[in-house]
Amino acid sequence: MGFQFHCQKHCSQTQARVGQFETPHGVVETPRFMPVGTLANVKTVTPQHLQATGAQMVLANTYHLHLQPGEDIVARAGGLHRFMGWSGPILTDSGGFQVFSLSEMRSITDEGVTFRSPRDGQMINLTPEKSIQIQNALGADVIMAFDECPPYPVSRDEVEQATDRTYQWLSRCVAAHQRSDQALFGIVQGGTYLDLRQQAARSLLEFDLPGYAVGGVSVGEPPELIEQIVQATTPLLPQDKPRYLMGVGTYREMAQAIAAGIDLFDCVIPTRLARHGSALVKGDRWNLKNARFREDFSPLDPDCPCYTCQNFSRAYLHHLIHARELLAFTLLSIHNITELIRFTQRIRAAILADRFTTEFKAWLKQ
Repeated sequence: MGFQFHCQKHCSQTQARVGQFETPHGVVETPRFMPVGTLANVKTVTPQHLQATGAQMVLANTYHLHLQPGEDIVARAGGLHRFMGWSGPILTDSGGFQVFSLSEMRSITDEGVTFRSPRDGQMINLTPEKSIQIQNALGADVIMAFDECPPYPVSRDEVEQATDRTYQWLSRCVAAHQRSDQALFGIVQGGTYLDLRQQAARSLLEFDLPGYAVGGVSVGEPPELIEQIVQATTPLLPQDKPRYLMGVGTYREMAQAIAAGIDLFDCVIPTRLARHGSALVKGDRWNLKNARFREDFSPLDPDCPCYTCQNFSRAYLHHLIHARELLAFTLLSIHNITELIRFTQRIRAAILADRFTTEFKAWLKQ
């Protein structure tokens, strides 16, 4: 099976759509939230638990896997799918965001990025070609072009330079890409400058890629700017290709992005909150450390079908957190991932029934 995106239904009032993205390791039903498994695992969660959350596609990270254990070891293990025991689709980030977050430890030129490894201090040179080479070895279904992710706030001149460099690097990524069983996605940059975003989106179309992502959001800008970026950029991306908004995972941001035509999302929120003792319940964040949960023997969410809600109480989770038991992280991660995936599943069902704007009115408000 190759890579195909089929749009099954359009919302009559927004740009939202329901689709199916076919990959060599299975179909992803969109819109869909994708859990993040940076180091070839979604933190504290087994692949079996992950499958039960409704996850269809997961992420891993090029930069982190290059540092540990190294792409050669993953390749010798049979690729990411065998290495991490996950049989469904996988997407690897290019490592660009992680490298550019090392502002004190790296230097950027048109050739690529040189940075000092935070693990052992070794100097590493990451170029577009090297990023693709690593991702080809890792073997994910979808791989991302190496891009420059400008911070926020930053001057227009710097964003222009980063956007142009991202375009030039994409050309080199396309030339370096060696595997037909991996779909290379391009990334739209442009900071908060909507005209640069639109120029970048149009220029990426020259490459006729299997999919496109909107990157460089959730780097410190307010939510209203993220919405403006998504609304200005998404309609320019092809209707017959999947559209991926990188690093976004709140109810409101996902609902508004879906209304603009976005199909895929990822974010570390569900597992990060879990490791801080917090649960997502119907869009709200609950701190399970609070004393009010000490004798609350009801499930986190009586309407949630996840393993955690079906078997354990708020009081038990409160106890595990205060006892510093690692099981707390697993149970909260299972629930939080299920929560975000169910949210995108409910939106999918609402679009199919043409009730998206009525059922999700609260989340679509400015």
